[in-house]
Amino acid sequence: MDKLAWHRPSICGDGNNCPEVAITADAVFLRSSLQPDAIARLTRTEWHDLLAGIRNGEFDA
Repeated sequence: MDKLAWHRPSICGDGNNCPEVAITADAVFLRSSLQPDAIARLTRTEWHDLLAGIRNGEFDA
């Protein structure tokens, strides 16, 4: 895997418990700043489905 350009939400600032995302032409990579070596790889379709689910409240407790 090439070096990825990781981004985190601006609300996190320099916090240690933030989601981070890296988007390439072929995939979207997700990780937690607490465990940066545990990386999930999603297709672009899976990424869009995840975002839609979050926006629609599918993961609200």
